[in-house]
Amino acid sequence: MNILVLNCGSSSVKFQVIETDAGKVEADTDRCLARGLIEQIGGKALVTLQAEGQPKERHAEPLRDHHDAIDLILRWLALEPARIEGISGLEDIHAVGHRVVHGGERFRAHSRIDAGVLTGIEDCIDLAPLHNPVNLKGIRATTALLGDEVPQVAVFDTAFHMTMPETSYLYAIPYQLYRRHKIRRYGFHGSSHQYLLYRYRQFTGLAADKVNIITLHLGNGCSACAIRQGRSFVTSMGFTPLEGLMMGTRSGSIDPSLVEYLVMKEGLTVSEVDTLLNKQSGLLGVSGLTSDMRELLEEEAENQDRRARLAIDIYCRRVRHYIGAYLAEMGGADALVFSGGIGENAAEIRRRICAELGWLGLDFDAARNAALAPGEGGEITAEGARLKAYVIPTNEELLIARETFSVLSAK
Repeated sequence: MNILVLNCGSSSVKFQVIETDAGKVEADTDRCLARGLIEQIGGKALVTLQAEGQPKERHAEPLRDHHDAIDLILRWLALEPARIEGISGLEDIHAVGHRVVHGGERFRAHSRIDAGVLTGIEDCIDLAPLHNPVNLKGIRATTALLGDEVPQVAVFDTAFHMTMPETSYLYAIPYQLYRRHKIRRYGFHGSSHQYLLYRYRQFTGLAADKVNIITLHLGNGCSACAIRQGRSFVTSMGFTPLEGLMMGTRSGSIDPSLVEYLVMKEGLTVSEVDTLLNKQSGLLGVSGLTSDMRELLEEEAENQDRRARLAIDIYCRRVRHYIGAYLAEMGGADALVFSGGIGENAAEIRRRICAELGWLGLDFDAARNAALAPGEGGEITAEGARLKAYVIPTNEELLIARETFSVLSAK
């Protein structure tokens, strides 16, 4: 089955066409037939397209909205059958899997899209006002372009975390606010954490209920997840993706009273404070330079920039804080798993996080860590370490494709 995976952002569409089925999942032989990214939708969009085994194609093209962007993707797929093995036209796109950020409490599993599911995603807009409307645009554009006969599946970021117990997801606020407004911890990056669980099981041969690990998705957005007996037990992102770890431009957890204080002292509106915490804080806010960890490491190394070093130190400390907290909540774990753009590629950040954890039994192997090429997976602890650490490149698009196949195959 060839599945078109769509990940729609506010002004972007990321896609892959993945060939998968039950046999390919079992043998781990899924194939990415094509991929691409369209950015700056709404103006002169930047378009990157790549067929399997071919060089990337890049150009700029005016695209008014997500409908136009998805139409471009479909036209390219239809026009490139000679270059994309396994695709001779749009009839070879058998299903579409959509990343949908928020499913609330209604969607505890990924779902085939119908009128009821669309209504449910709309009902969650209050919980994800920046994301769910864009996800709906992608679904509706795909339906308009491919018709109702091509099945579509919603793969929810929040679904993986629906196994959290009440003690993990409830906030210590009046309970009736949860009852009335569903104010609780939801967690995000679920597709990534779910994929890391799958890949860790491949490394170790463990059954799901034997897996006790802490997964660390470290990128521009960051989250930690304690996976106990193969299920999400607690995760760092909360009611929104702002809670938890320090991120590229997000503050992570702060004292909630700072919002009112900044309104009074800076003359900001609540909405402006929200923007400050989401888009002007984190690595960017502390360093005053950039949200890009690569650039901060360069500034620290080449110019001994104090605030670059400070931003990096706070970032690593926050990660260690959550590792310690989750180990305490879980009663210990077998491994840490690093992933995401920073987790996979920044050996120095992994070193700074792990080097302080020797007392927990994490016997960090600096040589193994440094030897991993960017994007390469492997163990970064010494043989026999009581608490192991791995780098596992994430692949959310593959997880979405596999879950789409699973939903459509279910009886």
